Amino acid sequence: MAWVALVSTKNLHGVHPGAGLAMDKGISPLCLWAWTLPASSNLLQGLHGGKEPLEKVCVQWKTWLFWHLGCLCGDIWEHSAPAVCPKISQFLRFLLSKETMTTDEATKSEGEVQAAALAERGEDITPSKDRGVLKIIKRPGSEGESPMIGDKVYVHYKGKLANGKKFDSSRDRNEPFIFSLGKGQVIKAWDIGVATMKKGEICYLLCKPEYAYGSAGSAPKIPSNATLFFEVELLDFKGEDLFEDGGIIRRIKRKGEGYSNPNEGATVEIHLEGFCGGRRFDCKDVKFVVGEGEDHDIPIGIDKALEKMQRGEHCILYLSPRYGFGEAGKPKYGIQGNTELVYEVTLKSFEKAKESWEMDTKEKLEQAAVVKEKGTMYFKEGKYLQAVIQYGKIVSWLEMEYGLSEKESKASESFLLAAFLNLAMCYLKLREYAKAVECCDKALGLDQDNEKGLYRRGEARLLMNEFELAKCDFQKVLEVNPQNKAAKSQISVCQKKTKEHNERDRRIYANMFTKFAERDAKEAASKTGVEKPAEKATCEKGPKTSGAEGEEAEGHV
Repeated sequence: MAWVALVSTKNLHGVHPGAGLAMDKGISPLCLWAWTLPASSNLLQGLHGGKEPLEKVCVQWKTWLFWHLGCLCGDIWEHSAPAVCPKISQFLRFLLSKETMTTDEATKSEGEVQAAALAERGEDITPSKDRGVLKIIKRPGSEGESPMIGDKVYVHYKGKLANGKKFDSSRDRNEPFIFSLGKGQVIKAWDIGVATMKKGEICYLLCKPEYAYGSAGSAPKIPSNATLFFEVELLDFKGEDLFEDGGIIRRIKRKGEGYSNPNEGATVEIHLEGFCGGRRFDCKDVKFVVGEGEDHDIPIGIDKALEKMQRGEHCILYLSPRYGFGEAGKPKYGIQGNTELVYEVTLKSFEKAKESWEMDTKEKLEQAAVVKEKGTMYFKEGKYLQAVIQYGKIVSWLEMEYGLSEKESKASESFLLAAFLNLAMCYLKLREYAKAVECCDKALGLDQDNEKGLYRRGEARLLMNEFELAKCDFQKVLEVNPQNKAAKSQISVCQKKTKEHNERDRRIYANMFTKFAERDAKEAASKTGVEKPAEKATCEKGPKTSGAEGEEAEGHV
């Protein structure tokens, strides 16, 4: 209670005339907070030196506060308001009669104090400044940026109703809560509040119903039109992995409009800035077709990311070398091979390309010829991902096309066969061997004796260490074309690889069996060592038993 003396009578006279009078009469300063509400928070903060949160002090001394409140009001009214209402006097006597508070009352009081503190001191973080979400920082986080829209965030939290009753806690489950920011996966207050936090920060959020669960509530724990109180800790956050392979990480600085995205072949107009190691190497406004960005020195990762963007969106893209300029790099920009890149991209406008169902067969066949040539051009330049996009268009247009004339059917099959074979070759170059096998299977479904299809499937299987299956494919190639020297050579490779693989397995299993034998021998030896002392004890015990029996017999005689 020593800290009570920190507030002098002279200072309290400045707070309120009645407060000074109460101090002169020996009334404790803490109880004056309940009476002089406008200065309550400043006074209490002064009393406890700011070492503990205001609400904690109030909860710790709630019973003591109630008792002194009665004393204070009695003295003040004796000097200032002798004609006070009898009902208030009755209320004071009720307070004085309560020496302790129940658990529910204490919880309710604590919740009300926390809500009151947030309502008084909290920062309004809503875009419209309607005080729908108020925030107080309990522990500042590290310096640096805050999470952006689309980031995956990791948090711990405790949620309470306005009366202090806890309805949920990730800490009780000992498991962080994970969600994507700004995607509507959580209540609106969280999308707003967590976006203002730093890594490691702990804050309090007071959320009005319209920013929480509204009039519907969330049965059975959250009633209708409930104001919620949260304590939230931001553990970590990271950008959105667009294709779940770590190749393109997106962080949205400004959300786009609507729900429509550009598709493959869409005409887009963008502004971009490219960075490498902190150096800006490109800055321009450009209009191009999605999938053909390479024609404008734009890496394939930008084409891919644009299919996930909305009109007006401004984002940061982190590209791995695979989605950047690859092994070749970009000498024009002074970028070496296998270099990671960062781009800031704004999608200003776009016009979607026709979907397959919007095109007739004649238009599909015409466009198939165009994209086949473009894909071949990209393949020859070593731009395999760009080539995959072009050949993929042929498949999407023609694979499920029915009701064709005989002429159209032959043309369609020819384009599809070429597309599957070329896709298989691209995937071999990209080291995606399972996809190469899949494309070869589809090509062989159209032409079961296709020499290229059999050979490329054999190559993919060989690289997947499926030696017997690969040898079968190369043997079928020889059945189709006995003069294929490459297939003969690959059969020899398969036989050699099979032999090496078998020998390696034999050595592994031999070592394994040797270790098992050694272990069994040790176990047998240890058992033998245990049995020998037992046998010795039995032998020693045997004569004694015989002697005893002899003595007993002799005595009996």
